[in-house]
Amino acid sequence: MFCPILDSSLVRFPIQQSFFVLFSYFVSFVQDFFTFSDLLARVCENELTICCVLSTELRTNCCRHTSGEIMAKKRVSEFTSYIYIKQELGKLGWNTKNPARNPGGEVYTQQECLDLPEIEEQLGRQKPEYVVKLEEDKFYIIEAKPTLDDIELAFLEAEKYAEQINKSRTIKALIVSGVAGNDEDGYVVKSAFLEKGKFNRISYHSREITSLISKDIAAQLLQNKSASISELKIDDRQLLRAAERINEVLHAGSINKDERASVMAALLLSMIDDTRPNYNANPLVFVKDINNRAEDVLLNNSKREFYKHIEIKLPSNKDAQTKYKKSLVATMFELSKINIKAAMNSGSDVLGQFYEVFLKYGDGAKDIGIVLTPRHITHFAANVLNVTHKDVVYDPTCGTGGFLVAAFDYVRENSTQSQLDNFKKHKIFGVEQQPKVACLAIVNMIFRGDGKNNIIDNDCLSQSLVKVKVNGEDTAEYVPKDKSNGAPAVTKVLMNPPFALKDKDEKEYGFVQHALNQMEDGGLLFAVLPLSVMLKGGSYKTWRKSKLLAENTLLSVVTFPEDLFYPVGVNTCGIFVKKGSPQNAAQPVLWIRAMHDGYAKLKGKRLLDSRIRNDIEEIRDDLKSFLFNPNKKIKSRAEFVKLCPIDYSDSALELTPEVYLDSHTPSSSELSEDMEKLIREYVAFLIRDKKEKYINDSH
Repeated sequence: MFCPILDSSLVRFPIQQSFFVLFSYFVSFVQDFFTFSDLLARVCENELTICCVLSTELRTNCCRHTSGEIMAKKRVSEFTSYIYIKQELGKLGWNTKNPARNPGGEVYTQQECLDLPEIEEQLGRQKPEYVVKLEEDKFYIIEAKPTLDDIELAFLEAEKYAEQINKSRTIKALIVSGVAGNDEDGYVVKSAFLEKGKFNRISYHSREITSLISKDIAAQLLQNKSASISELKIDDRQLLRAAERINEVLHAGSINKDERASVMAALLLSMIDDTRPNYNANPLVFVKDINNRAEDVLLNNSKREFYKHIEIKLPSNKDAQTKYKKSLVATMFELSKINIKAAMNSGSDVLGQFYEVFLKYGDGAKDIGIVLTPRHITHFAANVLNVTHKDVVYDPTCGTGGFLVAAFDYVRENSTQSQLDNFKKHKIFGVEQQPKVACLAIVNMIFRGDGKNNIIDNDCLSQSLVKVKVNGEDTAEYVPKDKSNGAPAVTKVLMNPPFALKDKDEKEYGFVQHALNQMEDGGLLFAVLPLSVMLKGGSYKTWRKSKLLAENTLLSVVTFPEDLFYPVGVNTCGIFVKKGSPQNAAQPVLWIRAMHDGYAKLKGKRLLDSRIRNDIEEIRDDLKSFLFNPNKKIKSRAEFVKLCPIDYSDSALELTPEVYLDSHTPSSSELSEDMEKLIREYVAFLIRDKKEKYINDSH
């Protein structure tokens, strides 16, 4: 903390050097942390004197140097932390203007907080770095220190300020944060909430919040009166920005683009506990520490065999090692800023979103046909299938585990803790052929409290899942396909198979058929497929007729928005299938054409936009009811929803909503608009055509 005041120890400079000092202060405080008038107030009336509170060592140092080297590194570091804190508070939803001067303001700087008589009465001339106004009588205290090793000191000082304020009968300090670090080394944060007279660390599902406290989290803390928050909102924009920043950081460290996901997995595993690595250690020691931490976590979760896929290996050149290590440290700080430990325990496949950004810069997606499922679709599927703690859930092509995460989160919201513990231990199964991608799925589940989930790296088509009992509990186990003679075990499937590649014989429907073969009769399957799978002839049509419909019941087909997987250009649909009952010719199918899902393309990204309607959310409840009660009546809506049987007279047997939906009859105004549009386009064509002819004739 820096707090300039008048005391008996004044540092005096000649007039020329004083102007230099004054200018240095002005530059440091330009972000509005301290006003220029604060500095002028410290100029003595008869002689230009700059007054600073310095330690004995710094005072001596300043007196020794008359060439302008009076800004000690420690103080400069603290100044950069002031800027960092204020910027972060702005990103987290706080209005960083001074409440005393702006009715909507919420942040007092060190120089401003004592303008509040109630705070001044308790603190005297002491000043925390920032005081954030939560409510008129409730506050959030932030204290900063310039080096990473001082995080405990920063936190304890923030706590002491809060305890002093809490002696007041009229105001309370309920949240505290200690911030330590600087722009060069990075920043760490430790936060707590006053709960039953004691400051307890703020957490989400037992995972610590490692960023400054957002306005949304603060509101939850005040409402619940608990340091444990019930909801952690994951903002798509924030995640994408963080993923892109990290990708740039790893690129700057010369970390191969196709290795970045496995490096991320190792770093995340090393961050699971609350002990910090020694960021100041040399690269060899630092990386060994990270690897040891990651290996220990995998070992403790019976997944030691995956360590070889994520082990971080330093380059041989010393300069390259330094650069590599610097990028790892910077990545860890970026992850802390987005509360990665808590976020990884939320219902979002955060790791999958990071991996998607990394894939754009590597060749992985192109080589193995990976198209990661957007999280709002995984949530939609888990909800509509109504996954329960009794279900055995399977994703035969699980990728980073997005569907498994969604299933886990849906069960967590609707189960007791003991039911959830049993579910994650015995009921979640996933296969991923790419070992490095499988590692990400395993990391995802480890952060949810159980790394012993049955996620394996293998070719799912060579495996079968058969029913077994463990301690009296129904579960499943993998066996080689050619040795499978047990009963199917799976009750719910959520999947997005690799989209077929030209040089591969494996078709998408082959993965769907494999999943159906693992299911109990009556089980429900959801699969994301290219729309062409439900339209093509040849082997595709043969599968639809002789396997899909001959052995199962197609309950619903949903066409998804054209740009759902943007920037990958593929039209997709979701199919809902009931295992084991051949399609009845009179059985209605719910055909849905959901052309909008609340997302819009913006600057090369697809982000949530409140102005866009959401057909998927609109139809979700009706679809969910229909899956469990096929006799339910659903009102038809032109070009959107229709409930009707399959037309077996269609020789092509095309099973898409577009074939069955009623056409929309345009109104007179719509016809008029369409006609006007056609005329404008025709006139524009004639003008272009005339212009081109004129240019050609002139040549």
